[in-house]
Order: sequence, then structure tokens, then C-alpha cells
Amino acid sequence: MARMFGTDGVRGIANKDLTNELAMKIGMAAAKVLAEANIEHPLVMIGKDTRLSGDMLEAALTAGLCSVGANVLSVGVIPTPAVAYLVGKYNCDAGIVISASHNPCEYNGIKIFQKSGYKLPDKTEDEIEKLVFESNSIKMNTGGDVGTVTYCKTAVSDYVEHIVAQTKVRFDGLNIAIDAANGAASVSAKEIFTRLGAKCHMLSDTPNGVNINKNCGSTHMQELMRFVKANKLDLGLAFDGDADRLLAVDENGQLVDGDKIMAICAMQMKQDGVLAKDTAVVTVMSNMGFFKFCDEYSIKCAKTAVGDRYVLEKMLNGGYNIGGEQSGHIIFLDCATTGDGELSGVKLMEAMVKSGAKLSSLQSIMTQYPQVLINVSVSQEGKLKYSNDEYIISAVQEAEMELQGEGRVLVRVSGTEPLIRVMLEGQDIDKITRLGNYIANVVKERLS
Repeated sequence: MARMFGTDGVRGIANKDLTNELAMKIGMAAAKVLAEANIEHPLVMIGKDTRLSGDMLEAALTAGLCSVGANVLSVGVIPTPAVAYLVGKYNCDAGIVISASHNPCEYNGIKIFQKSGYKLPDKTEDEIEKLVFESNSIKMNTGGDVGTVTYCKTAVSDYVEHIVAQTKVRFDGLNIAIDAANGAASVSAKEIFTRLGAKCHMLSDTPNGVNINKNCGSTHMQELMRFVKANKLDLGLAFDGDADRLLAVDENGQLVDGDKIMAICAMQMKQDGVLAKDTAVVTVMSNMGFFKFCDEYSIKCAKTAVGDRYVLEKMLNGGYNIGGEQSGHIIFLDCATTGDGELSGVKLMEAMVKSGAKLSSLQSIMTQYPQVLINVSVSQEGKLKYSNDEYIISAVQEAEMELQGEGRVLVRVSGTEPLIRVMLEGQDIDKITRLGNYIANVVKERLS
């Protein structure tokens, strides 16, 4: 049986894959695991993004938690990294976020944070998962032993104060656009960057429950790129639905992805003398150009498997303080326990102010190699079979031979969706496109 918890929690189409019954069982199981840690009436924070299904799933989770004696602190719509921060500030025993991040509105998800602000380790997730499938064995509380629910109205303002405090630099005179993806950043982004002195032009900050990530945010950059250039702004910032990712746009309307943001920030940290062990942590999906940037500027590069949890693990074990993914999920470990899009925006603009340079100039420190990424929809059974399929292995080997060391091929299973991701890099865009389509077609024929 496939593991219920993926690389970023439990995720699926709300009311189909992620049902109210499942959400309630997850709440029951989480409360049981906390109770077994000798925490009487554990306090669990719940936050969510703007999806219509969020209220429904929160009600189910709350019912499950309270039925086993946990108390719930509901903080409403708020960025995922805010829960990671506030769970400690408010002395909670755990934090839960109801969000499917960058996915369309019909999806939703459940991710759980420890009281330390870090995501749950695999071992604890496995304990919860086991109890979900044995939920009939969980003892229900009665009478005065059931949990209670309270509602917090200060969570967003406390999170804003925290992010604003992470820089001593002012952004006065900077004219920026912010795309909130009609998601959780809608409640906090304008306040953060206005407080720091920037003039903010807001895009996609009117969520209605179904427009989250719809032709906006970090997965759809075209409108922000057009807007920044047309209005002659200094830069644009785009978040995803739960605001844990950031992509940017320079003054010319050119995309600045996660790799370039990390390069800019790592360089600034090195110049400031605060880049721990002169090292940045990235995944194997980072562009070849990032690795060459590191070589050129004497920055060490530690690589991990794809997924922010693996980046964080490497950072904690190695004593590093910046790491992330090309998708814009960047962790500044001196300031946060997880990726935070709004914090990343603050750090990027801080580098601009300190250097006195435009973003187009800063991003030129890294040359980006052409990259082709093809997502192939496959069955759940196909996801399990792909690594041992001889036809796919042969197709990858053929492509690698044709590239002759002047590029690379990476084929992997998505940790959050029913997809196989086919990625190729190289100097010749026509060649890698042709080879990428060839591999993708083989994957589709074999695993769909």
C-alpha cells in the first residue's frame, strides 16, 4: 500500500481522495499520538489557505482532535510558515495546515508541524498513518474530557511582526508588484512590504474560495511579468497558495526563479559573513547554472533528493543556513523552520538595497542553462512501477549518451501528485526538447 503521507503531508482532491472521514481520522490519530507522549489535552493549532474546502476539512479535523481530548486553536486563513512560527510562540503542542500549496482549488491537503516548528519526522507520520487505519481502536473521550475550540484573532498580525523584524533594511523608494495567488498571502503580504517602506501594487489578492492559483501566483507568472514591465516597477513578487514559495520578476519583466533567488541571497550572506560553512543546499532539480555559479564564487553546494523536507534535513545535519528548490521553496534557517515565501521576498529585497543594484543585474551572477520539464500523468500503480521499467531505463540511457556529458537527464516520481516528472538540461534547447518528449512518450505508454 502506498504511504498516505507524501513529501509534503496528505494531499488529494477534497471530498474524493481527502474526505471528511479521512480528515477526522487523521485528527483522532494525531491526538492519540500526542496523548501517548503524555500530553494531557494537547493544544493543536489549525490554519488554512483560502480554498472553499478548507472550512469543511477544518471542521472534520477539529471533530477528530476534540473527540480524543485535544484542544484546538483555530487561526483561520494564514500562510503555512506562519503556523510553523506561531506553534512555538503560542506554546502549542502541534500545528496543522490545511492546504494543497500550488495545486488547483479542488485539491487540498493536511500537513502537520511539531511544537518545534519543524514538520513531523517520517516515524511520527507512520505512527499516525497506522492509527488512521486502526481508528476503531482509538478510545473516544466523553463528558468533560472532550477537547475545546478557541479562535485566535492576533495570528496574522503576530506573524507580520515576526517577518518585518527579520531585516534591519528599509525598502523606501522601491515600487513593487505582489501576486498573492488569491491565497494565504492575501492576508499578510501587503502589510509586510508596506511596513518596510515599499509601495505595493497588489495582484490576485481577492480570494473567493475557488480562484486560488488560477492563472496567477508562482505557477502562472505571465501577468506579473507583463504588469511589472508595463508599469516600470522595480520588481515583482509571486507567492503560491499557502505562501511558502516565492518567484520574482526583475524590472525588465524577466523571471527570477528559486535557483537565482538562492544565488543572490547566498552571495549577499557570504559578503555579510553569515553564510554558514560557505554552503548552500539545493536539490538535484536545481539548474546546472547554479552549480557553476557556486564554483565561480567559491560557494559549496550540498545536494539532496527533491523535497523541502530533505533540504531541511541536510541543513540541520550539516549546520547550513540557506537551502531550497528551484520552485521557490527557500529556507532561511536563521529565521524560520520551513520555507517562507514572504521571508524570501524580504531577503531578496534586502540584497537589492544592500548592493544598490537592480534585480536584473543581481540575477546575472548566474547563467541559466536551458531546461525542459515534462509532467506525465500516470496511474498510482505506474508510480510504483516506473523505477524498474526496462523500457524507461533504456530511454534515459539513450538520451544521456546523445547528450555526451553536455547536459543531464532526471526522471522522478512526484511526491505530491500522480505524475512522473521528466527533466532535461543542456546547451541545445531543440535537442533536449526532442529527447524529453521521447522519454515522456515512453513513460506514458508504459505507465498510464
